[in-house]
Amino acid sequence: MDKLNEIGNVYLVGLMGAGKTTVGRMLAKRLNLDFVDSDREIEARTGVSIPTIFEIEGEKGFRNREAQVISDLSMKGGQVVATGGGAVLLKENRDNMRRSGFVVFLNASPYVLMERTRHDRNRPLLQVVDPLKKLTELLSHRDQFYREVAHLVVDNGRVNTQNLLQMLIKEVEEHWKR
Repeated sequence: MDKLNEIGNVYLVGLMGAGKTTVGRMLAKRLNLDFVDSDREIEARTGVSIPTIFEIEGEKGFRNREAQVISDLSMKGGQVVATGGGAVLLKENRDNMRRSGFVVFLNASPYVLMERTRHDRNRPLLQVVDPLKKLTELLSHRDQFYREVAHLVVDNGRVNTQNLLQMLIKEVEEHWKR
């Protein structure tokens, strides 16, 4: 797996609650790679939370910060990167991820995502009257971008995490052999 450090990153994309951070941490450990959560990286750089950035700068300001972080991460290999759910909205981000690594779209239904995020107050886009409707709208709008950037699409709705990890390890190793 040392070759991965020289070749590129593994990027996990998908809506909030799809399992990018959870799966990403485990995958990085199994592949002996660094783990980076792009949202946590933005918070570390700014010294404030994502909701605060949204409140002060709006979504556009946040997306600009996100693009800078993804650009910086794409310059370094040997990482599993859990991206923010909207990272795929900018073509620049999709291009940087495709160019510098293997991209996995962790797909899940809006109902599953709702269950996973229902008590999380740290998700600005879900602080609405009907979070399920919002998740459905977000998936409808973003699905095309997730699929465009992904080398691999995985349904992470109700799958066993260990089986998912084994499959991802196999797919990543195959990708880097090519």
